[in-house]
Amino acid sequence: METARQHPRPDGHAMRLRTSDGVDIAATHEPASSWSTELAVVVAHGFTHRGTSDAVRRVVDVLRRRAGVVTLDLRGHGESGGASTIGDLEVHDVEAAVQWARQAGYARVATLGFSLGGAVVVRHAGTFRDVDAVAAVSAPSRWYYRGTKPTKRLHRALGWPLGPAVLERFYGTRVARRHWDVRHPETWCPEPRAVVGAIAPVPLLVVHGDSDPYFPLDHAHDLADAAGEPVELWVEQGYAHAENAAPPQLLERISGWISTAVGVPCQG
Repeated sequence: METARQHPRPDGHAMRLRTSDGVDIAATHEPASSWSTELAVVVAHGFTHRGTSDAVRRVVDVLRRRAGVVTLDLRGHGESGGASTIGDLEVHDVEAAVQWARQAGYARVATLGFSLGGAVVVRHAGTFRDVDAVAAVSAPSRWYYRGTKPTKRLHRALGWPLGPAVLERFYGTRVARRHWDVRHPETWCPEPRAVVGAIAPVPLLVVHGDSDPYFPLDHAHDLADAAGEPVELWVEQGYAHAENAAPPQLLERISGWISTAVGVPCQG
């Protein structure tokens, strides 16, 4: 991990983080509009996205009104090294960002993840237990789900011999294919619903749309039902999936929830 600074730079900057399992991760820190070091939010993007995606930038713009923001390219995505394990080893990527924020002087650190990133922040918080609040949006509760047309297409693509090459060529996403192979259960890791209970008593927010084309509402209910208190479940009418579909009003509400959950007064 990069050398920590005692105070975050006010102008924001790109950086490289080194995970505990040796992967080089691209990340960016942007301070709160007020330059406050009360709260940092680590944002984990969805599959095939990256920290600089337009949809992620919209999230950052809202969060920065109240908090410093650390975005990262999860392994196998964008400018980061390694290969995507679709929710397993990515917990180390989030942990590197959390530890950077702590060492940079932030008093409280929360995580916010979308889709794949939502599963990652749940697993991260249930494993490392070193954050002050967690928000998971459009997150799957279990692995190898194929109950919708988009998830069936994704599994077919990853099972196709040229599928990983196509993902890398057109999306810049490199996949550790063995993690997606149901014939190799030794690569499986605990599902989000299996570890979500360990997050308590850290506040958890689960957000899911009733029009999600990837993961139906039972995924959100699985997570909320298995979580300990305090947990909130927001079912959003007409909301589809992840950061691409998140309206500004929802992002503002999530930002406000995070501030309230960690005890930082909302200022806008």
